[in-house]
Amino acid sequence: MKKYLLILWFLGAITVGSSAFGQDIKQANPPEIQISDDDLVHFGDVIDVDVVGGFEFDWRGILTGEGFLDGLDGYSESIYGLCRSESQIAADVTRVLGKILREPRVVVRIIDKSNRAVVVLDGAVKTPTRFRLRRAVYLREMLVLAGGLTDGASGDITIFRPKNLSCRSIIIPVNVSATGPSDNGSSTTNIKISELLSGMEAANPRILSGDIVTVTRALPIYVIGAVNNPRPIYSRDQMTVSRVVASAGGLAKEAEGNKVLIFRRDGMETRVIEVDLGKIKRNETNDEILRPFDIIEVAAKRGGKRKYPPVVATDENKDRTRQELPLRVID
Repeated sequence: MKKYLLILWFLGAITVGSSAFGQDIKQANPPEIQISDDDLVHFGDVIDVDVVGGFEFDWRGILTGEGFLDGLDGYSESIYGLCRSESQIAADVTRVLGKILREPRVVVRIIDKSNRAVVVLDGAVKTPTRFRLRRAVYLREMLVLAGGLTDGASGDITIFRPKNLSCRSIIIPVNVSATGPSDNGSSTTNIKISELLSGMEAANPRILSGDIVTVTRALPIYVIGAVNNPRPIYSRDQMTVSRVVASAGGLAKEAEGNKVLIFRRDGMETRVIEVDLGKIKRNETNDEILRPFDIIEVAAKRGGKRKYPPVVATDENKDRTRQELPLRVID
C-alpha cells in the first residue's frame, strides 16, 4: 500500500512540474498586440517627442522622405518612425537617450493627422472625388459616397496602393522595435464589380490613405440618327447592330431600318458598312458584330445621304488633369 501511494505521489509531482514548466514556456513568448493602421505614423503626420523633466531633447516635426524623424538634434542616431506606433518610437528614443541620460522618460504623440495622403476615386463613378479618411472605410461605402457607378462601368475596379503612403494593419510583437523600413512596395488589386455586388467579402477591401481607386470605363459604341434615345452604348460583351439599336430605344417613327450605316475607323481611314435591319430580322443576312468606337447611324425618311463621317461629341475625352477633384472628409 505504501509503495502504491509513493508511486502516485511521484506521478503527481511530475504533472505539477510539467504544468509549471509549460507556464514558463508560455511566458517566455511575449503576447502579440494588434495595432490599427490609423494609430501608426504616416507621411505628413506631425509628431511630438517629449522628454519629461526637460526641454533640451524635446522635438516636434514630420518624417523625412526615408521615414525617419526629421531634424533630431543631439541624438546619437536617427529614429525611424514610418508605420510605427507612438510607443515603439518612444522606446527607441528612450534607448538612444539612455546612453547620455539617466533613465529618461519619453512620451511620443501623433498630434496632427490631417496631412495624410488622400484617396482618389475616379473613373466610371457619378462624382469622382478625393477622400480624406479619419476612420475605417471599405470599397462599397466609398462607391456609394461617390454617387454610385455610371452606365459606362466596364465591370472592373483597380486599386493602386503606392509605396509607403499607408500602413496596413499589422501584428507587432511586444518589445520588438523596427530599426528601418520594411518591404512595403506598391501593389495593384483588381476587383470584379459582380463579385462586389454579390456580397463577396474579399471584393470589398478596406481602403487606405493614398489609394488610387479607378472604376474602369467600358469602351463605347455610339448610336445616332433616327432612334428613340441616341447615346453611347457600353457593354463588356460583343454587341451586334440590332442589339445596339434596341439598347438605344429602338427605331424612331421616321427611321428607315433598311438604311443603317456603320462608320468604323481602320487605321487612318474610315470604312462605311451598310446594314439592313429588315434582312437581319428575316435572317437573310448576318447581324454585324460591332467594335468599340463604331458609330451607328440610322437614316431618317426624307433625309439626305451623309457625305462625311459624323463627329460625335463626348465628355469621355475631357482633360481633367487641370481640374482638382472635390475633397470629402470621412470621419
